[in-house]
Amino acid sequence: MLLAPEDWSAIGLTLKLAAFTTVLLLLLGMPLAWWLSRSTHWLSKVVGAVVTLPLVLPPTVLGFYLLLALGNQGPLGQLTTALGWGLLPFSFSGLLLASMLYSLPFAIQPLQQAFQAIGNAPLEAAATLRAPPIDTFLHVVLPLAKPGLITATVMTFAHTVGEFGVVLMIGGNIPGKTRVISVQLYDHVEALEYTQAHWLAGGMLLFSFAVLLGLQLLQKRGTTS
Repeated sequence: MLLAPEDWSAIGLTLKLAAFTTVLLLLLGMPLAWWLSRSTHWLSKVVGAVVTLPLVLPPTVLGFYLLLALGNQGPLGQLTTALGWGLLPFSFSGLLLASMLYSLPFAIQPLQQAFQAIGNAPLEAAATLRAPPIDTFLHVVLPLAKPGLITATVMTFAHTVGEFGVVLMIGGNIPGKTRVISVQLYDHVEALEYTQAHWLAGGMLLFSFAVLLGLQLLQKRGTTS
């Protein structure tokens, strides 16, 4: 057998985490990306810098401060405990929160750039037809921003699949609960199980290549259509 049951469990958990992270980030990120693309307020620059921070911040740093904030002495940890949710570290919910924060720029930036590329003309045309703002966003903005939406979806999902430092800091290494593919691969290497490590690493390499190639083809198709 090429992959052990523990490997399949890690793959399933990783795909589940990536799917939840992508859906939630798109739902929450579209309003934020729209505001960042339209706002000229100085606060938008600060928010934009915060959104971009995970691109340059080591994931272990983000994971460390999240661990402190979500712990029993941290403000978020005390809040979740008071709400009856318990502590989020070393749980799937904690993994999800950490993944959303770490993958935030991969969802926001493509959407923001797509929204900015639309310009004002389509919005002004919709306004002259007295279209409500929500209808304008759903039927004018989103169709025009489709390439950015596809890019954000693909990159967020793929980036979440490849996460290591932040998920290890927040989730630890609990089989079937928080052990994702990258952590499972690390365990194989640490145990000198190079054959199993090759299969997992090779699978992730092929997946990453397929994602980037597919994205290049989609972008090329969009520019030539």
